[in-house]
Amino acid sequence: MSVVLVGISHHQAPVELRERAALDPERARDLARRLAGERGEAVCLSTCNRTELYLAEDSPDEAERKAEAALLALEEELGPSLYRLRDEAAALHLFRVAAGLDSMVPGEGEILGQVRGAHHLGATGPILDRLFRDALHAGRKARTETAIGESPASVSSAAAALAEQVFGELGGRSVLVVGAGEAGELAIKSLAARGAAIAFVANRTPERAQELTRRYGGTPLSLDRVAENLEHVDVVLSSTSSPDWMLSRAEVERTLHARRGRPLFLIDLAVPRDLDPAIHELDGCYLYDIDDLEAVVAETLAGRRREAERAEAIVDAEAERFREWQASLDVVPAIASLRARAEEIRTAELDRAKLSGAERRAAESVTAAVLNKLLHLPTIRMKQAAAAADGVIYADAVRHLFGLEDDR
Repeated sequence: MSVVLVGISHHQAPVELRERAALDPERARDLARRLAGERGEAVCLSTCNRTELYLAEDSPDEAERKAEAALLALEEELGPSLYRLRDEAAALHLFRVAAGLDSMVPGEGEILGQVRGAHHLGATGPILDRLFRDALHAGRKARTETAIGESPASVSSAAAALAEQVFGELGGRSVLVVGAGEAGELAIKSLAARGAAIAFVANRTPERAQELTRRYGGTPLSLDRVAENLEHVDVVLSSTSSPDWMLSRAEVERTLHARRGRPLFLIDLAVPRDLDPAIHELDGCYLYDIDDLEAVVAETLAGRRREAERAEAIVDAEAERFREWQASLDVVPAIASLRARAEEIRTAELDRAKLSGAERRAAESVTAAVLNKLLHLPTIRMKQAAAAADGVIYADAVRHLFGLEDDR
């Protein structure tokens, strides 16, 4: 079975394109099951930075065709931005993603949980289950053994850094956070740590908003009261999973008179976007989306370069282990057939000898030991050869020499 990856990411596609292919967990699960069908495997990884389809099938060309068609059905303009990887390259890419090495903010912490969630919702079998478990292991190891995850470790913390750049300092600045999920909470932590005052937290479920305001201050709001409170804040940060605008241009424009010329800084971390891009056209309104954070991230890269190199080495080693395991699958059937044929011959000869009970037990023990010792080295050599380019040739030679072709 081959592993095939087809996807888009922030490297090739801007946010206005990525948001059209963004999938919530339910749609990602349904798409994975549809792509897997009855005999294949599929996982859909959809985050603010990427939508990627991982398939494991006997025919890599057919798997790639299905994945491309599925993404183009979401948005037909994705074609030029699609990338396609197979087997070793696909595995290495996923390992880098899980380690945060392919993220807009290197080492960001949310991606590991997103990879775990995609694995949980996917239609996995032996290949993709092993691939995603190894990727999660590589991601955890990179974070444990390097400092790749040091601050700012998320898009949310980079957003807080951007707000601080705009205002000079955040002390005395009030913030309205829309969306109390993981990204929203990380944003609240980062903003509060830089001196900002959390004025409001708006969320679809009031209990979650109340929980965060108890811990960080501020007043909980329902989502339909966001616009009416804009005049009281300096910063709006939004990160919901809503398919609709949280704020439109018209809603923001109606508050400008009450603001009396005070600038409003808005950060949209959501994909699809929460805030109407036309807000940026209003006087005194400064809107930044997730792609605008790249400049902030660039300033953090110099200090992380050495840690990123160490993390890359860890990821490379883990990806090589997966490659060797995947390659060994080509010779496992040949090994199993060889051992089965040898065991069949051994049993048949013991039956023909018509030994007594005690004699049979002694012969069983001796012949089993001889068989295991005889096959031990060929088994080891075949598994070692599987990691090289001629692994399949070894397996075919064994099948031919021992007449195992009919057992395939």
